[in-house]
Amino acid sequence: MTASFECTNHKSPLIYGKINSILVVLLDPQQATIAMQNVDLFEVIERDPTKVSGAWVFRGTRVPVAAFFENLKDGASIDQFLEWFPGVTRAQVEVLLDRALASPH
Repeated sequence: MTASFECTNHKSPLIYGKINSILVVLLDPQQATIAMQNVDLFEVIERDPTKVSGAWVFRGTRVPVAAFFENLKDGASIDQFLEWFPGVTRAQVEVLLDRALASPH
C-alpha cells in the first residue's frame, strides 16, 4: 500500500513532503525506515529556485551537493571538503552519505 499527498501549495513543498512521509508510515509501517531516511535527508539538503539556480545545496549554505560528490570523485577526503567549504557540517555529510549508500539506485 502506498500513500500520496498532492502538494497544491508550491511555496512549502518540504512541509508537504514530510506530511507525505508521515502518511506512508501511518498507512504502511514497513515503509517507516525509508520515510525517516527521506526526512533526515531533507533536513541537511535543500533546493530553492532563488539559490544557486535551483541546485540541491547543503541546507543553510550555497554549497551544491554535486560539489561534494565531484570532490570525492577527484580524490578529496571528507576532511578536505569540510575544510574547503566551512559552512557544511560533518553531520550533513554523514546523513547525505548514509542516504546515498542506502539507496538501491
